[in-house]
Amino acid sequence: MAFEYIEIERVEKLTKEEFIENYYKPQKPVVITNQIEDWPAFTKWDFNFLREVAGDKTVPLYDNRKTDHTKKVNEPDFTMTMSEYIDILEKGPTHLRIFLYNLMKDVPAMKADIRWPKLGLRLIKSLPLVFFGGQNAKVFMHYDIDFPNIFHIHFEGKKQCVLVDPKETKYMYRLPYSWICNEDIDFDNPDYEKFPALKLVKPYITHLNHGEMLYMPEGWWHYMKYMTPGFSLSLRSLSGRPRNLLKGFANVAVIRYYDNWMRKRKGQAWLDYKDEESIRRTNALLKQL
Repeated sequence: MAFEYIEIERVEKLTKEEFIENYYKPQKPVVITNQIEDWPAFTKWDFNFLREVAGDKTVPLYDNRKTDHTKKVNEPDFTMTMSEYIDILEKGPTHLRIFLYNLMKDVPAMKADIRWPKLGLRLIKSLPLVFFGGQNAKVFMHYDIDFPNIFHIHFEGKKQCVLVDPKETKYMYRLPYSWICNEDIDFDNPDYEKFPALKLVKPYITHLNHGEMLYMPEGWWHYMKYMTPGFSLSLRSLSGRPRNLLKGFANVAVIRYYDNWMRKRKGQAWLDYKDEESIRRTNALLKQL
């Protein structure tokens, strides 16, 4: 049985004042349409364009395998050139994804194709990250390590986005020393017998089309599924809430290194412990309700 989803609100182009008052301050997700039509990227950016300007660039690729103790956090599973990857995307469904890639660092000219949204956030202009996926490719449920505010803009095709309020983290079977859920959870078809706390989760959902922008507030969980081959651009700002800023700093500066060290020291036993502990802790909480 699938979740009962709440549709994310959709609005047309927002002013800075509207965005800050109605979405940023209450930390409420929203899909904004008609916001980037004046960007050159809106008409230029497609797979053919990327073949021209970035076809020879080596890109990091991930598939749907579970975390491997021999790899560091976010270490890619494969690499190949952008042209080779786009060929795979266009042949049919694939699990291969590009994740957290700073394409504009490798192709600086692409920065001229975007206009930084003037919606009141201090966006980090050195970190415009791109994400790609083939038809049916899925991005595991997670929240971002540094608790940013994110404008997630989609290009080419359609992408499903599922978000969960951080207030429901206690029901999400979060792995210790991590910002992901237990990887055995299928968020398209959750197993409520094995993961009963998920019955208490009320996720939000939307489908992004070309040129649409999703605002994801600080610490919100997100699970992405590419309905067709496509790619997205994420523009981010630092957390505006001191508590989240401190948690993000701890994750980046301490916890991820500790997790990498424990993977080296204990190997698969460390990952097995995290899986088991996520279930034990979350199900124990249920008994207290």
